[in-house]
Amino acid sequence: MSRQPVRPAAAAIRAAVLPLAGLLLAVLSGCAAAGGPAPGSSSEAAAGSGAPSGTITVFAAASLKATFTELAHTFETENPGTTVTLSVAGSSDLASQINQGAPADVFASADTANMKKLQDAGLADGTPRNFATNTLAIAVPPGNPAGISTLQDLARPGVKLVVCAKQVPCGAAAEKVAGTAGIALSPVSEENAVTDVLGKVTAGEADAGLVYGTDVKAAGAKVDGIAFPESQGAVNTYPIAGVASGRNKAAAQAFIGLVTGAEGQKVLASAGFGPGGQ
Repeated sequence: MSRQPVRPAAAAIRAAVLPLAGLLLAVLSGCAAAGGPAPGSSSEAAAGSGAPSGTITVFAAASLKATFTELAHTFETENPGTTVTLSVAGSSDLASQINQGAPADVFASADTANMKKLQDAGLADGTPRNFATNTLAIAVPPGNPAGISTLQDLARPGVKLVVCAKQVPCGAAAEKVAGTAGIALSPVSEENAVTDVLGKVTAGEADAGLVYGTDVKAAGAKVDGIAFPESQGAVNTYPIAGVASGRNKAAAQAFIGLVTGAEGQKVLASAGFGPGGQ
């Protein structure tokens, strides 16, 4: 009698296959529930890189224009896909703008007083970090036609002096050094930013201006600079912090890290800023 080939029954095949299929489905469902990307996918690589991206708006004191322009370029180069938009003005104006709802991710002030305004209003994201210091110097046109050599000379009759307004950090510093020295200054103009003071001097509209030493250095041959010992009595400390209402906090903190880190400190020191102490 002939024998028929032995073939597995359909029921037996299903009994072996279905448990394996169920196990595979359970594994895939678990991955989807966890919300994790498939291993090796591009989205997983991007999520794990931690690299900053997108645009940030940095509000910076006028005296930081040159250094922060350089650092913004560095940040964009080191972090492809990022853009840093700088808004440069007097610290008091910038603090007021943020208080009024202007969009900003980072605020770098030329003094602690204007940063405190943001802290008191609950608008500072975290504790501000002191990243630089600066002191005043006298800027005069090339050749120093008015013969200015000391702080006291700024009070001479006929000297056309330009200073910052009192609410601006450089103006508050000027008022402090003059008061400590017992000198009554009579400026012909008070400006809302230290760069405007320097502009009056370089344009020949003033015999002298009280600016920061870093501004004199940055101006190069456009002005002559005169250091005076009384400036050490009013050292301005520069703090930086994220803005609580900022939309790109990760990139903002990365930029702050650049400013306060070794690379940023090197750029600031080259421009004449002193260490901030942080």
